[in-house]
Amino acid sequence: MKLYYKSGACSLADHIALCESGLTFELEAVDTGSKKTAKGRDYFQINPKGYVPALELDNGQILTENAAILQYIGDRKPESGLTPPAGTLERNRLHEWLHFIGSEVHKGFSPLFRPTTPDAYKAVVRETLERRIDYTAKHLKDRDYLVGNNFTVADAYLFTILNWRSRIGLTFDKWPSLEKYTTRVSQRPKVQAAMKAEGLI
Repeated sequence: MKLYYKSGACSLADHIALCESGLTFELEAVDTGSKKTAKGRDYFQINPKGYVPALELDNGQILTENAAILQYIGDRKPESGLTPPAGTLERNRLHEWLHFIGSEVHKGFSPLFRPTTPDAYKAVVRETLERRIDYTAKHLKDRDYLVGNNFTVADAYLFTILNWRSRIGLTFDKWPSLEKYTTRVSQRPKVQAAMKAEGLI
């Protein structure tokens, strides 16, 4: 498999999941501005959507979108515990968190990164984002991870997105559970391996 990624982008979640899974994989960086890969390929020919992540499977097919890629990785190595077994309530809880992170937290950050977003709209977006983060912080108050007692692909995704907080001047002063959570996840050896590979630490 090959993961097409951009350092520190949401594709870091997939990189972390791959490291945690123990699966064999390659990496190829993408310049999302020029839409060229590190090897000079036209990224639109790989992923017509033009953004990361994209996972090239061993049979040549391309899988996109974090929720789909993360579950695919976990399902390739069920013994890793990265995804609960299909048909269980815990698996549905994983779906619940993956979609919440993708639609409410991840996309809550996006308008705040764009220089063309009007300031008045940014204020509304930030207020909504902080409510979503507050909900997440309350969920993690007495838990180590999002689903059950084990690290899952949902944690890889949430950790990645919460790492963007400094880009918008957001701190965890009022959310100590998130400070503890991100510290806990950051100390996992495979998380550190992925972040080092992307030049983030």
